[in-house]
Parts: sequence; C-alpha cells; structure tokens
Amino acid sequence: MAIQHILVPTDFSEYADYALDYAIALAQKLQARLTVLHIIDTTPLGVVEGTAMLPPSYWQELETDLEQRLEESLKRLDDVGLQGEPLIVHGVPFQMIIEVAEGRDVDLIVMGTHGRTGLTHVLMGSVAEKVVRLAPCPVLVTRGSTEASTS
Repeated sequence: MAIQHILVPTDFSEYADYALDYAIALAQKLQARLTVLHIIDTTPLGVVEGTAMLPPSYWQELETDLEQRLEESLKRLDDVGLQGEPLIVHGVPFQMIIEVAEGRDVDLIVMGTHGRTGLTHVLMGSVAEKVVRLAPCPVLVTRGSTEASTS
C-alpha cells in the first residue's frame, strides 16, 4: 500500500504537535504530502434559554488566528521540503476528520491522543478512539513525548 497523502488533525496541543512531528518524519521517508486540519468544534454542550449567540466578528477573529497557527505548522513542512495544505472546518471533530479523510483520498491519518479522562471521557469518548473505529483508512495514534504525556 502506497501512502501518498497523510492527514494530521491538530488542536495545537503538545500531543498534536508531537503527532505532526511524527507525520513530517514519516512523510519525508514516504515522499507523501500532508494536510494539516483544525476543526472548530461545534458540538453542542447544552443550551441555556436566552443565551446570546457569539457575534460574527468572534468567528472571523478565531479563524484568522487559526489560519496563522496552521501557517506556522506548514512552515515546518516547507523547511524540510514537503508539500502541505492547511484546512479549517467547522463541525464535530471525529466526524469532520472522517469526512475530510474520505473527501480528500487520504491514505493515513496521524493524530495524537487528547488525554480526556474521567466523566468527560465516559460521556463523550475519545476523538482518537472514534476515528480509529470509523476512519476509511489506517490511523496512527501517537501518545506524545515523555514530557507531553507526564504533564
């Protein structure tokens, strides 16, 4: 199986950063291109009657900030001569990772663990677990460096 396109979802955490490093090293060996994906999570957490909607300017500023952060990630690809593209989408994280993988003919997803524990993990599950179960391609989940996993 040839791996030509790797998807790297990121939330800009240490775990996601480690996964990006891993994906870059792998892509160099395989001469693959990368798509670095950030999902603006629109999972409803509950609705309180009378809650005000966030103004459109908030979303615009958020996307501008995220675009800059993705460009910084892509500079790491450029520095080692790899092709890459940034992508920002809105939705439920695990669903969007799967949709992007399907829609862009991704051969491999490389992602970090999130570290969600306790009641939140029981109620919502892990994004990585759901992607592993439902993805249309293989998924490589990295735990992160020793420093990231102990903090």
